This record gives sequence, C-alpha cells and structure tokens, in this order.
Amino acid sequence: MNRDTGQAPPGLVQVTTDRGSDFWRSTHYGFTRDSGHFLGRSWRGDFTASVRVRGDYTELYDQAGIMVRVDETAWIKAGIELSDGAACLGSVLTNGSSDWATSPYAGKASDLYLRVTVAKGVLRLQTSEDGLRWPLLRLCPFPVAQSYLVGPMCCTPEREGLKVRFSDFHVGPPLGKALHDLT
Repeated sequence: MNRDTGQAPPGLVQVTTDRGSDFWRSTHYGFTRDSGHFLGRSWRGDFTASVRVRGDYTELYDQAGIMVRVDETAWIKAGIELSDGAACLGSVLTNGSSDWATSPYAGKASDLYLRVTVAKGVLRLQTSEDGLRWPLLRLCPFPVAQSYLVGPMCCTPEREGLKVRFSDFHVGPPLGKALHDLT
C-alpha cells in the first residue's frame, strides 16, 4: 500500500492509488487481477473489524473500503465504488471466482464506516454513516481458516491518483450480536 508522506495524525493511513490496481478473479470480465492496495493485519480465528474510509471518488471503478483475505482465491472486498456515474455501496465475494453486488448509495460516499464479522464460517458485513448505527449490507458463507488478513483496501482499475484516508481501524474478537442488532 502506498502511503503519502506528510504529517498524518496517529492511526491515519493516507493512500494514493496506482493505475490499474484492482482485486477481481475471473467471471464476467474474464481476467484476474490481484494488484489492489491492501494493508492487511493478520488475525487468528473469528473476529470483528471496522474502519472509517474517506475518499473523493471521481472516475469509473474508483473504490475504497475493507477487505478480508484468506488467500488469492478466497476473499471479500467491500465499500464505496463509483459505477454508472454514481457512488455505489457494494461488495465482491471471491471463492475461486468473483461475484459483484452493488447498488446506488444515498449517503455521504466521501465518509463511511465499514464493519465485518467473521464467525463460524459466516461473514456479516455492515455499514454506518456515523459509526453508531450499523445496518446489514451482506450476510454470506465464508471459508473457515486458521488465520485471516483484514484491513483497508482501495483500487483504481481505470486511473491512478485516488486519495483515500483510512482511520479508526480496529480488530478484535467477534461482537456476537444478534443479526438485526444495529448497534
């Protein structure tokens, strides 16, 4: 992951993306890319992780968010992605090949929180505009592994130069909340 130089406050990671950076595996476009920016922290067993993502998305497929990775064939990335002229909230789940789930995002795309919980072979992905209320974005099977890499990710398949700021990154034991508990 590229870090800008400068006086960033502690706990803040600033990234400027490279051209052609992406995470995608087969399916619709027929290619595989594993060149996105990812700052993964290793975690053994089940966990909950969250991060605040701030960026100025201007070009097709500009994207930033969170990633959980087992290896190059098993991972998920989620966050804001510019598609069809709008900021969309989406995720790509990859288990051999990638899917893509996306929809227009009505909130403030330039400042978003993401939270992911992996427990007992299930991944729960949530978003928040304020870091307090966490509606569900996705619930899906996810490989059980001895350890995972989890952390901020960003990509710009069509250009270079997206500036993203990641902060408030936390990872710890799974929260264990009921599915529809929004806190």
